[in-house]
Amino acid sequence: MTTSAKPIIAVPASNEKQAQPYIDALIPWEADPLLLVPGGVSPREALERMDGLLLIGGADVHPRRYGSEPDPAVTLDLDEARDAMDIELLEGALARNLPIVAICRGLQLLNVVSGGSLSQHITGHRNDAPDALSKSIQHRIWIAPGSKLASIVGSGGQVRVNSLHHQGLMEAQRAPVLMTTAYGVEDGLVEALESPHHRFVVAVQCHPERTDELPEQFQRLFAALVYQAANPEG
Repeated sequence: MTTSAKPIIAVPASNEKQAQPYIDALIPWEADPLLLVPGGVSPREALERMDGLLLIGGADVHPRRYGSEPDPAVTLDLDEARDAMDIELLEGALARNLPIVAICRGLQLLNVVSGGSLSQHITGHRNDAPDALSKSIQHRIWIAPGSKLASIVGSGGQVRVNSLHHQGLMEAQRAPVLMTTAYGVEDGLVEALESPHHRFVVAVQCHPERTDELPEQFQRLFAALVYQAANPEG
C-alpha cells in the first residue's frame, strides 16, 4: 500500500509506447501510473508498491497458458515475457484483493488465470490483426443491469462500442468463478467479466482508452479504478 497522495496504478505493457494511451487515461483521475515492462521492476516489487492494477491490450495470450498449442492455421502475436509478468501481477493482485480493471487482452488473461480458455481466432466482423494501432470497428453489446459495469457507465442495456481484437471467448469458455456481465448482440461473444469473489475486478473487451470511439461514460472505468485504489476500505 502506498503512502503517496495519489494511488499507484500498475500498468504492465510490452513497451512504453503501448502503455501511453492507458496512462493518459488514468492521469485525469489523479492516479500515479506505474509503468511495468518485462525486465524492469519485478512483479514482486511492484505488488508491494501498487494500489491497483490496469491490465491493458497487446499480444495474444500464449495458448499453452490454457492447455492448448498454437493453431498453425492462425497468425498469433505472442510475448511470453509479457505473459509471465502479467500473470504474476494478476495473481498477486487477486490474492491481495486489489482493485483491477482489465481491457481486451486483460479480459482474456483474467479468464485464463481464473481457469477459462480462449478461441485463438474469431471470424466475422472483428479485426483479424491484433495490432493495437489498427483502425477499430463498432458493434453493439448488451450490458447486464445491476452489474458493476452498468453502475460505472450509468446504465445497462445495449450500447455501441469499439472492437479491436481477433481472440475472445464464448460463454462455454468462461472461467466458472467469473460472471459474464456483457456480451456481443450479434455474435454472443463475452464482452465483460467480473469477479463476485473480489472487491473490484471488472474486465471489458472494448478499448475505453480510445476516447473518440466510445461513449464518454466509459472513461468512468478509469475513474472507478482510481477511486477503489484510493479507498481500500470503501
